[in-house]
Amino acid sequence: MNPKAADVAECGPSDSPPPPLDWRFSQVFGERTAGEEVQEVDIISAIEFDKSGDHLATGDRGGRVVLFERTDNIRDNEDRRELESQDYSANKHPEFRYKTEFQSHEPEFDYLKSLEIEEKINKIRWCQTANNALFLLSTNDKTIKYWKVQEKKVKRVAVMNMDTTQNGGGGAASSSRTNSSLPNGGSYDLSFPPGGLPSLRLPVVVASQESNLVARCRRVYAHAHDYHINSVSNNSDGETFISADDLRINLWNLEISNQSFNIVDVKPANMEDLTEVITCAEFHPTHCNTLAYSSSKGSIRLLDLRQSALLDNHSKLFEEHEAPGTRSFFTEIIASISDIKFARDGRHILSRDYMTLKLWDINMDSGPVATFQVHEYLRPKLCDLYENDSIFDKFECCLSGDGLRVATGSYSNLFRVFGSYPGSTEATTLEASRNPMRRQAQNAARPARSLMTRVVRRGAESPGADVNGNAYDFSTKLLHLAWHPTENSIACAAANSLYMYYA
Repeated sequence: MNPKAADVAECGPSDSPPPPLDWRFSQVFGERTAGEEVQEVDIISAIEFDKSGDHLATGDRGGRVVLFERTDNIRDNEDRRELESQDYSANKHPEFRYKTEFQSHEPEFDYLKSLEIEEKINKIRWCQTANNALFLLSTNDKTIKYWKVQEKKVKRVAVMNMDTTQNGGGGAASSSRTNSSLPNGGSYDLSFPPGGLPSLRLPVVVASQESNLVARCRRVYAHAHDYHINSVSNNSDGETFISADDLRINLWNLEISNQSFNIVDVKPANMEDLTEVITCAEFHPTHCNTLAYSSSKGSIRLLDLRQSALLDNHSKLFEEHEAPGTRSFFTEIIASISDIKFARDGRHILSRDYMTLKLWDINMDSGPVATFQVHEYLRPKLCDLYENDSIFDKFECCLSGDGLRVATGSYSNLFRVFGSYPGSTEATTLEASRNPMRRQAQNAARPARSLMTRVVRRGAESPGADVNGNAYDFSTKLLHLAWHPTENSIACAAANSLYMYYA
């Protein structure tokens, strides 16, 4: 049997691809009113679901991390049989509510390099939970922090020396009065008799039924990167993680903040010889020894930590060779990969460059198994995009938990969902608004698949407008989005607003 055909068979029955999803608006947090000016510090810069999908974290340019929790789950601590006997039905789609927020990073200044370090959150990654506490990593350009978020019982002060009946003369002249404040916000007018109190009772601290969420920084991983950190990724072993900047990837232990190991170093002896930089790095979801990183030249390298301490050589290289005669000034710029994600099963890697989404099979390094056109309609406008720096925008990508669909953002607050299933023609464009289908139109440039799942590109879209024929707006861009790990639900950021959709 042809091995590539076997790959198709593994994905499922190719004769019956799933129907396109019908996306609907679910929720919005921080919605702007018409004409409202957005503060720079409020713009969302990172989104991440945890592995269970019960919690969602966002980071913003003001250095804050905001946590949301799911509210539509089947009632906690109830037996499934009891629920079935009550004919209990769960909601159709995930619903979240605000949980808490905390200030993760503050603006700093590097006096040695005379460099301002902004507080903007670049990445958030959830860690394994323990003892009903949530753990996550957040990073700005230079410093990574390990946070623990846990509910704490509110403690109050009780049983004070407040017996005013012992006041000797009963008048103001025979006693001294003191107005005392308590830690829990209360105050008492204490009266002391002239002879003092016969006994002193120490106050008692008691735990109330109320509880508050407290975020505590457990570790700070600093001074390990000379360049801006672009990626943080947890290892499946639950003990280590990697951080990457333009030229190096470091391996950390979660419990050791003063030491890291440099495992990838692409810095040349002479910086004039520098031809590519690291743009993103990600651990394999199940193999603790495997990781991948992408470069500004459009290539992805798969690494095996068992090979050597310093991973100078890759175990696999994934790249698509350009067609002869197509090279231009913009070729390398638009080929630069801005984001990579492993599929949940670890078999495929999704990459996003400026023009396309590409799906790679880690067992086939001859080229991508699918290419999805996202910005082909912008090709005639590359000069204008270069002039206004939009060509350097870094769009993220994500896969559904079942691996059947992929998604990424675009301009005009649009995002696109493609079916990655063999034989699928699904290509949906949605707008980050309460009516996601308002600008919906079928994409005539959907690539067709051959039997071997290799994609054949077809025609370009209208160069004067976006995929729906609307004038594109480069000032409104949807860079960050995340797919729920187990359900067809997407969270995406449009400036300071968090929109959620379900299908």
